Amino acid sequence: MLGISAEAKESDVIRIGIIGLDTSHSPAFVKEFNADHNEDDPLAGFRVVAAYPYGSSQIESSASRIPAYTEQVKGMGVAIVDSIDALLEQVDCVLLETNDGTLHHEQALAVFRAGKPVYIDKPVGSNLAEVLAIYDAAEHFQVPMFSSSSLRYSNGAQSIREGAVGAVLGCSAHSPCKLEPSHVDLYWYGIHGVEILYTCMGTGCEAVSHVSTDEFELAVGRWGDGRIGTFRGIRAGSSGYGGLVYGEKAIREIGKYDGYRPLLVEIAEFFRTKTSPIQRDETIELYAFMQAAWASKRNGGQPVTIDSVMEEAQGRAREMNASLYR
Repeated sequence: MLGISAEAKESDVIRIGIIGLDTSHSPAFVKEFNADHNEDDPLAGFRVVAAYPYGSSQIESSASRIPAYTEQVKGMGVAIVDSIDALLEQVDCVLLETNDGTLHHEQALAVFRAGKPVYIDKPVGSNLAEVLAIYDAAEHFQVPMFSSSSLRYSNGAQSIREGAVGAVLGCSAHSPCKLEPSHVDLYWYGIHGVEILYTCMGTGCEAVSHVSTDEFELAVGRWGDGRIGTFRGIRAGSSGYGGLVYGEKAIREIGKYDGYRPLLVEIAEFFRTKTSPIQRDETIELYAFMQAAWASKRNGGQPVTIDSVMEEAQGRAREMNASLYR
């Protein structure tokens, strides 16, 4: 069977643009989307056609990647443009890949104003107020958006969510947990393990307490129905992604990471349907969980409620979006 790139007319292809070439996700996603696919492949009919390279200028580990990643994506046939506006003129939908969450609100507003569906890579923002402001702006402009770590779509986590152990009574998830001072602690990398936790547990956390050392993070969430979910962030010794779930039928390991492709399949479906596969409230709550963990850490490990961090962040989010409602 012929690959889609050989048989589809250019006008039939859904054109993707990338904002931010400061993360390894960008060339990896281009490679997957721009490969030759059979007609029945979920990624068939898409092509990354343009990229705006400039993400972080303040985070050295991200900014230093831009030149090499720019050359990589150019080598895969992607046009490099000098502004987000120029990018938006050439594409149907957007992958917002900038590694630095502090830039996402400004960049996302440009995409929303252009009416382009957008996948925003982790973290949605650098703190909960930014996350809420971005979701609220998407609603204001009535533009579809979707955000998730690829860990949500590992086979093990998805099978548990679909009932493999019966009702999930508890979960202990873990992941690497590098920190970045400009972001709420777990937003930068711990989000991968927190996404696993929420994939298995679902929503309903009421309060979080947090313990932190130089080498580890431990967030303990209390759900309103009495369940307990924990996230362990790792910066020493053996590491990886996964955890255990405690179900009504079995205790089971969540299992291994299955790479980017399962997430990209979800992104492709989102770009086709304009419907996010994850409810807004679930994604917002997992960011509130991480914000509450950070607040608990600063408060000597005392429990912090989800409601309290949401209330504080909502006021700041309204200030960030004030110009939209004038």
